[in-house]
Amino acid sequence: MDAIDRLLEHDRWATGRLLELSRSLTDEHLDRQFDIGHRTLRATYEHLIFIVEFWTRLARGQSIEEFDRADATIDGLSRRHERVYDDFAALARQMRDEGRLDDTFVDHWGERMTFGGVIMHVILHNAEHRTEAVHILHRLDAPGLPEEVEVDHGLWDLTERSA
Repeated sequence: MDAIDRLLEHDRWATGRLLELSRSLTDEHLDRQFDIGHRTLRATYEHLIFIVEFWTRLARGQSIEEFDRADATIDGLSRRHERVYDDFAALARQMRDEGRLDDTFVDHWGERMTFGGVIMHVILHNAEHRTEAVHILHRLDAPGLPEEVEVDHGLWDLTERSA
């Protein structure tokens, strides 16, 4: 497994794990306002998933005008996460395999962005917002949540090697 595969698989797993841990939460939990990030857990998850789809579409030269955000339940967000992440990971691996990580495309500001740069941007962006989601989960003190919520790379690596 190379570094890109490792980063992609950890990123996919970490967001999926947080969504899975949130299955027992009520709408009140998901929509409770906090003084961090996108203010609610649901909004944070929606943003994480949206960004993956947004940048994948831009990099593919596709429209960024309309996004299907209708189903914001945990089930709906989980399905959307898997669907958009499949597309993002396929793009990232294609650019790696074709040796095109330093090739560029035009972003939404009309600037040149490298494919390798957008891959790293999405992964690092997601890590930042997952930290906010973990913070919110800890502050919710909701029944059914583990005492400690962790999604770091070390845990993923251990989980993968143990499987």
